[in-house]
Amino acid sequence: MRKITFILGIFLLFPPITWAQEKVEAPVWNVGDKWVFTQGNIQCVDSGQNNYSMKFSNDTCVLENQGFNTILFDKSTLNRIGVLEKAKRKKYTMGSRRILNFPFNIGKQWKDEYSGKQVLETLGLTESYDEVFTILGWETLEVQAGKFRAIKLEYKHIITHSPSRFATFPERKSIFWYSPDAKYFIKCQYDKSYPDKVKDWELVSFKGKK
Repeated sequence: MRKITFILGIFLLFPPITWAQEKVEAPVWNVGDKWVFTQGNIQCVDSGQNNYSMKFSNDTCVLENQGFNTILFDKSTLNRIGVLEKAKRKKYTMGSRRILNFPFNIGKQWKDEYSGKQVLETLGLTESYDEVFTILGWETLEVQAGKFRAIKLEYKHIITHSPSRFATFPERKSIFWYSPDAKYFIKCQYDKSYPDKVKDWELVSFKGKK
């Protein structure tokens, strides 16, 4: 009898453990879905066979839109795969290309690299970067849009080559929180070494289909 009771107790412990290890698949975005943040907003303006077109407002943080107004996301992973410039599609080659890289599960880590002109400077210098993404775990946090259970994601941005004498911070670490209910990030805390114009942001409201 004691053995049966012990086994039942173990099974009662399994649900939270299983949930913590559960894979979170890419959400479905619908045309009209809109996220409003303390810095700018994002809206789904088109849903094709394999990708979504997401429009970023001009006041969205430049680290999020990378200087583009419309970015294309792959439907299966939500990786950034293209941009639209004057109705012409081009391949996406800038930062945060794989910051959304579904499925998500605790402990998952992935890397990416890219080269490009400095987003925050006007010197026109080309730098090379590594990006390292790590899913740390689940947290419950409250933002202006409400309280959410969210996945905590660590993002390391590493300068691997720079001709600029201003590259005094070769590595920066920021934290993002992704909510399955909101279908996007609900909060970001940037590395404090970024210039003052780069400010932390959080979700103010979300309008979309469940």
